[in-house]
Amino acid sequence: MPELPEVESVRRGVDEWTAGTTITGAEVADPRILGTTSQRRIDPSAVSGFVSAVTGAHILRAERRGKFMWLSLGEGTDLSTADSVTSSVPRPELGILVHLGMSGQLRIHSHGEEIHRHTRAILHLSDDGGQPRELRFVDQRIFGHIGVQPLVHGYGRLVPASAIHIAPDPLEPAFDPERVVSDLARKRTAVKAALLDQTLVSGIGNIYADEALFRAGVHPLATPARTRKSRLVAVLESATKVMSDALAVGGTSFDALYVNVNGESGYFDRALLVYGRGGQECVRCGTEIVKITVGGRGTHYCPVCQKPPRYR
Repeated sequence: MPELPEVESVRRGVDEWTAGTTITGAEVADPRILGTTSQRRIDPSAVSGFVSAVTGAHILRAERRGKFMWLSLGEGTDLSTADSVTSSVPRPELGILVHLGMSGQLRIHSHGEEIHRHTRAILHLSDDGGQPRELRFVDQRIFGHIGVQPLVHGYGRLVPASAIHIAPDPLEPAFDPERVVSDLARKRTAVKAALLDQTLVSGIGNIYADEALFRAGVHPLATPARTRKSRLVAVLESATKVMSDALAVGGTSFDALYVNVNGESGYFDRALLVYGRGGQECVRCGTEIVKITVGGRGTHYCPVCQKPPRYR
C-alpha cells in the first residue's frame, strides 16, 4: 500500500494540475469505487449523489495527512485565515477523499485520450482559461475508494470526517514529536506495530517502519515502554529522514501499480537497506537479513545491527 512519500508525490502532482479548476462533470464507471474494502454493496443512488455533489465545485487544493488524500472544495469565507470579516477567503466545506489502496492511481489526461480499462471514476475539469482535462481514478484491484465527505477540525486543521482520528504525520506543521514520543513510551506492544498505529503517528507503513528501525538500530520486537526515550526519539527522527529521502525521489515502486499523475514510478526501492532484503547480506555488517512477522506484517531486520531487547 502506498505510504506517506508515495501519497505525497501523487498529491503534489494532483495539486499542480487541479488546484483552481472547476469540476464540470463526473463519471463513475464502477460504483464499487464509492465503497470501502469492507463495504462494496453500493446503493444505486450513490452514483448520482456523488456526481451531483461534485459537479460545479471549485477545487481549492489537494491535501494530505498521512496516507489520506483529499481535494478541498471551497465555498464561503474562512474567518480563521481572513484578515478581516470582510475578506473573502474560500473556506473548504467538502472534500473528495481519495484512498489509493493497494493499486489505485490518479492520472491526469486530456479529453479524448484512450481510457484505461481499469478506470473507475473520472472528474472532468476546466481551468480559468476553459482548458479541459480529466482526473481519472484507475484501480486494478479496487482496494481504493473515492467519496465526498464534510471537512471537520482534527489536530488543528480541516480533514475529511472519516480521517478525524488520524494523527498528524512527521512532515506536517501539526506534528508534535515530544507528544508522540511520550505516547509511544507508554505502548507495551512491539515497536514495529506501534509505528503502524495511524492514531499515534500517521504515514508510516511497513516499508518505512522497517527502514526507520534499522537506521535507529532498534529491534522491531522491542517494547516501547521498556525502551529508552532517546532511542524512541531516534526511531522517529529516522522515520522522518527516510520518508523525506524517499519523497525526494518520488517514493518507492515495486511494480507498475504505484505511479504519480504522469505515470512515472518512484525509485527509492534502490536505496532500501532492509525492507524486502530477507536472506541478503546487511549493507553494514554483512549478516544475513532476517524476515519475521510482527502484527501480521512481514518485517525485516539485521540481528546484529538491531540486537534483540534484553529486559530484566
